[in-house]
Amino acid sequence: MKLYAKIAMISCAASLALVACSKNNPPETNPQPEAAPAAVAPAPEAAPAAPAVNEDSLAAERARLEAERLEAERARLEALINQIMSEDVYFDFDRSELTEKAKELLAQVGELLLKETRFTVTIEGHTDARGTEDYNFTLGAKRAMKVKEFLSAYGIEGKRMESVSYGKEAPKAQGETEEAYSQNRRANFRVNIQP
Repeated sequence: MKLYAKIAMISCAASLALVACSKNNPPETNPQPEAAPAAVAPAPEAAPAAPAVNEDSLAAERARLEAERLEAERARLEALINQIMSEDVYFDFDRSELTEKAKELLAQVGELLLKETRFTVTIEGHTDARGTEDYNFTLGAKRAMKVKEFLSAYGIEGKRMESVSYGKEAPKAQGETEEAYSQNRRANFRVNIQP
């Protein structure tokens, strides 16, 4: 009987071991057929690596952009200068008082000078060919001063303006007709840019 008890005990121990093992890995009751391995999608192509930054090409690009900016600024300033220099202030015969039309024009010039503080102007006074040389130089100086006074009252600093008289020495129009005389009775501008 002892043998029988030993066999029963071994058999019991084996059953317990099987039960304990079955709790760790439960048996599959409805096994699924093994799926075919999914097709592996190709890995996306890596974006081409950005070329290494070349400091020389960056410097060249910066220099090119700066040159373009400076050229655009130069062209803008040149256009403003040409606009100012193309404007003449005309005067009546033997007069240095500003007409209403002259005041309107000078207000436009004043606005440009207020915006572009680097501009300085030389105001040139002129006369027609009639009268003595001394008289015409004096009249040209008065005309230039009237323009300067107007611009000063408009807010332009005196140190940005100078005046000069050419009298009858630099006519705009040749001839001894009233049309030529009226074009020569004027003040005009030369513009400089301060650095």
